[in-house]
Amino acid sequence: MKKTVEIEGNNYEIITDNREGYDKDEFINRYTDYFSDYDYIVGDWSYGKLRLKGFYDDNNKKANKINKISLLDKYLEENCAYGCKYFVAKKIIV
Repeated sequence: MKKTVEIEGNNYEIITDNREGYDKDEFINRYTDYFSDYDYIVGDWSYGKLRLKGFYDDNNKKANKINKISLLDKYLEENCAYGCKYFVAKKIIV
């Protein structure tokens, strides 16, 4: 069963939930309108706090070297704690 969430009029599908990193309430609490432009939002846990980072689809004109979703593994390796819990939410365009 798909996990979906609506936040501030935007709909997201949780496409990755690594080590049960997805927490709907925390995601909603941390979300700001800053993230509404991104195609993906990655949430990772560090010191018991959820951190969010926006990513674009590789074909999006706004994508660059640091925010392409194809570089997610590099981001997780270089910017997140080893083996951390995380999730990936993909914006649903209706």
